[in-house]
Amino acid sequence: MSARPVPILMYHAVAHTPARATHALSVSPGAFAEQMELLGASGFTPVTCARLADAWRGGDALPPNPVLITFDDGYEGVHRHALPVLERHGFEATLFASTGWLRGRYETDGALDVMLDWGQVRELAAAGMEIGGHSHTHPQLDQLGDERLRFEVVRCRDILEAELGRPPVSFAYPYGYSDRRVRQVVRDAGFAVSLAVGNALADRRQGPYALRRVTVRRGTGIDAFARLVHGRAVGRAFARDRALTKGYALVRRSRQLLGKVH
Repeated sequence: MSARPVPILMYHAVAHTPARATHALSVSPGAFAEQMELLGASGFTPVTCARLADAWRGGDALPPNPVLITFDDGYEGVHRHALPVLERHGFEATLFASTGWLRGRYETDGALDVMLDWGQVRELAAAGMEIGGHSHTHPQLDQLGDERLRFEVVRCRDILEAELGRPPVSFAYPYGYSDRRVRQVVRDAGFAVSLAVGNALADRRQGPYALRRVTVRRGTGIDAFARLVHGRAVGRAFARDRALTKGYALVRRSRQLLGKVH
């Protein structure tokens, strides 16, 4: 069983011309293909979140040089552009779906770009992609009251189970935000593993409900991508992000306390 840190890559939209709201966190189809080529050439073996969680709980051993490829939200380009590349390499991946953002019967307002429809989600699942939860309407979960928090997590789980025929195993926190209360609700809903952001390699010591990921952006060049997956200079690459996150954490905590007062 591998106890070494594992890179978990966090993607969003894969598109030639993404919407302005998703542009910074998108990658072009060409860049995605080049990045997957590098993973294969470097001897990495992509696995799903469910497989990582099982291995770190004492199940089957992970392959040498494991890596996780994850997509947040549910943008249409995951089916159009990413899936053919993944299939060409025989790579596993995980999609975290915000069920209220997907096109179809459960659709709500708020989606930032063209989203997957349920037929496409089922095709991704049939191709071997793990489908995990990402809440129903993509709110900041740690800012919600108990009732709404549980609704967001359970509604997402129930829709995915109804549409795909089995309950989801993994969950990713929208915006990466969680606290002890959020993590407990996710656990109580039956999810076996959940992911934050953190911009660091995942380590078993982080616990199954707070695994960290590294962000792949529009501006992530192939050399920077190679450094990320090999775990080189990750802290330096995301130093600004971490500083901003710490500052915003104080703001968010203040909001929570004010909410309790009111």
